[in-house]
Amino acid sequence: QVQLVESGGGLVQPGGSLGLSCAASGLAFSLYVMTWYRQAPGKERELVARIASIGTSPNYADSVKDRFTISRDNAENTVYLQMNSLQPEDTAVYYCNARGTIGTTRGRDYWGQGTQVTVSS
Repeated sequence: QVQLVESGGGLVQPGGSLGLSCAASGLAFSLYVMTWYRQAPGKERELVARIASIGTSPNYADSVKDRFTISRDNAENTVYLQMNSLQPEDTAVYYCNARGTIGTTRGRDYWGQGTQVTVSS
C-alpha cells in the first residue's frame, strides 16, 4: 500500500519560513518524480516545485522561485519543501505527488492527504 504523508504545515507570519516534508512508503521512491502542489480556497491546484527521481533538475513556479527550495533524500524516501519569505498568497493546502516515469512505474500516480499552510499576521 502506497502512502505519502505530508507534515510541517502550520501558521506563520508574513516573511517567515516553514519546512514541509513528505514521507513515502510502499513504492520504489527513487524511481518517482516528486512534486509539491498547492490549492488555495476557490482556486485550482497548482504546481509549486518538482524534482527528478535522482534529485536533479528542480523546477519551480514563477511565484515561488528564489523563495522555495525542493530537495529529496532517496535513502529516507522523503521529499522536502523549504519555504522562505512566505506571503499571505502562499496560504494553501500543500500536497505531495509521486509520479512514476521509469519502467513499470510509468503511469502510476499517488497523492498525499495535504498539509495546511497559513500565512497571516
